[in-house]
Amino acid sequence: MRGTEIKSVRAGKVSLADGFCFFKNEELFIRNLHINEYDKGSYNNHQPMRERKLLLNKSELEKLERKLTDKGLAIVPIRMFISDSGYAKLEIALAKGKKSYDKREDIKKKDVERETARRF
Repeated sequence: MRGTEIKSVRAGKVSLADGFCFFKNEELFIRNLHINEYDKGSYNNHQPMRERKLLLNKSELEKLERKLTDKGLAIVPIRMFISDSGYAKLEIALAKGKKSYDKREDIKKKDVERETARRF
């Protein structure tokens, strides 16, 4: 991380919504992690949506890479926090995508909730 990035993280200007992790040359990177530009940054400000390398042990990387070979699994960011020692940490998890019938059920539930909210 660069200086302006860590200042924005400390200010809570991070969005993990669309972030996902991927392997490139046996290294783990995160894409679509949005860290807002630092308000008081100058021309040295960072790019908000750049790819960032995640630092993991070799055994952890191998374990994750083996798990990713299973069908439908992805590595997604859960939360970002500042550790006691002052480092920005990213908690990641293996997640399985929804099936199409699960998506349809969720859409039906949202429609029903919308209808009940309109009536009252």
